[in-house]
Amino acid sequence: MNYLRPAQKQGKKFLNPIPTAMGLKGGLHKTLWNYIKNKEEVVPKKKLGPFHTNEKAYEQKPSSGLRITWMGHSSILIEIDGKRFLTDPVWGPRASFVSWAGPKRFFNPPIALHNLPSIDAIIISHDHYDHLDKPSIQILASSSIPFICPLGVGKVLQKMGIPSHRITELNWMDEHQLGDIKITATPSRHFSGRGILNRNETLWASFVIKGPKHNIFYGADSGWHPVFEEIGNKFGPFDLTMLEIGAYGEGWPDIHMGPNHASNAHIALQGKLMMPIHWGTFNLALHAWDEPVKLIKKYAAEKNIHLVLPKPGTPTDIQNQSHISHWWEA
Repeated sequence: MNYLRPAQKQGKKFLNPIPTAMGLKGGLHKTLWNYIKNKEEVVPKKKLGPFHTNEKAYEQKPSSGLRITWMGHSSILIEIDGKRFLTDPVWGPRASFVSWAGPKRFFNPPIALHNLPSIDAIIISHDHYDHLDKPSIQILASSSIPFICPLGVGKVLQKMGIPSHRITELNWMDEHQLGDIKITATPSRHFSGRGILNRNETLWASFVIKGPKHNIFYGADSGWHPVFEEIGNKFGPFDLTMLEIGAYGEGWPDIHMGPNHASNAHIALQGKLMMPIHWGTFNLALHAWDEPVKLIKKYAAEKNIHLVLPKPGTPTDIQNQSHISHWWEA
């Protein structure tokens, strides 16, 4: 079956490529009880960091032509074939709709937004608070950086101060050319909404970023689905896949993958190197904060997957070999 097609809608609501359960299995009562009795170390007992980015590193182009700086969660500075992209910038202290409550960062951002090198475009995958942070967007509004986002997210950005002429909205399978780089929005299995009443009224997406020399995949948030193999067949192989491994649980198997399915997605995508993202930054689930990275190392060894696990804030050239810093064990 061909899942590589534009997103469909039912009324005002966007639909997933395949039927997807988005409610909490067992209901709210069971979920609250599970949180109350949970004894996992969901927040690090030992403070992480501080991590710092050497700004002078950006004065030199990456020797390989491909370099990433993981700022935490899904915020990544990507340097690919002469262009720079920033994904889902979340610099605020909490992934929440209020500043005084909600999931708090485990470590401070390793570099201030205003100290980042020049950026050619910002890619937003969807409108959830841990991917679209109002305080960060308001800071970036004073720049001239263009934004690339799925359908409907442009209105959210405009409310945060980004003028419409700086916003390009894409449906699944739409392409956007920026110099020698082609960005294609591809399907993902997730959901959207910044409140209870507007769920799925904006689109969510993954992205293929292809340059003259390198080809990479930014998966953002997604549950497992057959489209990964179709993306791999049409757009792969990929020099690097960036796939979420954190924030999983029995209550939401359709909208997040976890380490096992993420490693399977990497294989289906025909990836050469896998960079786990969406972990180690916020407490969003019942599992221990470092369980995702321990499990992905286990699955990677079993499935012969080469991992890139850089230290937060460290510009890391992407070569054809594993790079694991073990920063979380320090």
